Amino acid sequence: MSLYDDAVLVLKGYEDQEELRQAYLDHLEAHPDGIWKACTAGHITASALVIDPEHGRVLLTLHKKLRMWLQMGGHCEPEDVSLQGAALREATEESGIAGLTLLHGGPVRLDRHPIPPPCNCHFDVQYAVVAAPGAVQEISDESLDLRWFAYDEVAAVADASVVRLLEATRARL
Repeated sequence: MSLYDDAVLVLKGYEDQEELRQAYLDHLEAHPDGIWKACTAGHITASALVIDPEHGRVLLTLHKKLRMWLQMGGHCEPEDVSLQGAALREATEESGIAGLTLLHGGPVRLDRHPIPPPCNCHFDVQYAVVAAPGAVQEISDESLDLRWFAYDEVAAVADASVVRLLEATRARL
């Protein structure tokens, strides 16, 4: 199965955010290359919130280009065979934490947001991953900083999309 086919199946199976979910599916139908960064009309991205439920905290990255505290994530790569695999790969690469486990139940949320050119728009499919107790992060070259935040600290440092992702993730735990 191709990554495109996986994306369509994942989105068809996602049961929340009906209007936004349909916009994602419409985008993919209109743009067969809509999962790749080269699609200037916008493209699917995959992200994951790294969570440590035992200590009530999440790991956020201070994004190098956007200079915002965000969950880990990014563009799909040719070697990705699934959206959840892409999200897990991004979370592992950007956090430096091996052995992350995807939270059950598929995507946690969808978030469409404008991005400066050349990307135009990201159709982000957001997952959550659980870090093992005692996991140690290692900053990547894509980040200015990498830091654990208590659940109640996130709203003070991150934008509303990250807060919504955290709320949806906590509801699923």
